[in-house]
Amino acid sequence: MIDAASLTALFDALPDVVFFIKDRDGCYTHANRTLLGRLGKRALHDVQGRTAADLFPAPLGDRYLAQDLAVIRTGEAIRDELEWHLFPSFAHGWCLTQKLPLHEHGKVIGLAGISRDLPSAGAGTFGRVKAALDYAERHLDSRLVIVDLAARAGLSIAQFERQVHRVYELTPRQWLLARRIERALPLIESGQNVAHIAQACGFSDHSAFTRAFRRHVGVAPRDYARVAGRGAAGQPKNR
Repeated sequence: MIDAASLTALFDALPDVVFFIKDRDGCYTHANRTLLGRLGKRALHDVQGRTAADLFPAPLGDRYLAQDLAVIRTGEAIRDELEWHLFPSFAHGWCLTQKLPLHEHGKVIGLAGISRDLPSAGAGTFGRVKAALDYAERHLDSRLVIVDLAARAGLSIAQFERQVHRVYELTPRQWLLARRIERALPLIESGQNVAHIAQACGFSDHSAFTRAFRRHVGVAPRDYARVAGRGAAGQPKNR
């Protein structure tokens, strides 16, 4: 059976994947090179015994730790969770996160997880589907319906979903949500009113925007503005 150190070495070869193992208290025991680099750390011992709350800027680190402890407490895995990650080095981007509880003698003793970087939501060159997504990009402030985007591409909904997922590894709804939140980020950082941002990014109201932002980014918009502002102040930016 492969051991944790060997698994970590395997994931060291994947620069677009963060890999980690944590104990029952949510403290890191293993981390691959990608994670160490994004945390601004040189060696594993720099993170061992520390939680996400110790290593990530507040309140993001607190949210990551709460997520870890929920997996350990309930034994329920997290699968394909779309998340916007912001590291202490302030590298950032969308990823899909998986966290699986680790068991020993029937008890949860920790968790293992990966966060896999997703392609840029603006990338891709695939014909009619791209034309439909380009249209969506230009009209993010409007009500967009997936069936209408599929029709623009001349595809059924199922065909459209398969094509979008093949390139972006996201469903069309996930892609659309990711683009809307990405559009909101610089507006938040510039200090614009949340209600104005919600309207500009196609959310039904500021409450819907705040709920979606909190779920996928991990903090409220006003808290993100404070955390992201540290990078502009010259502090180290880059889970």
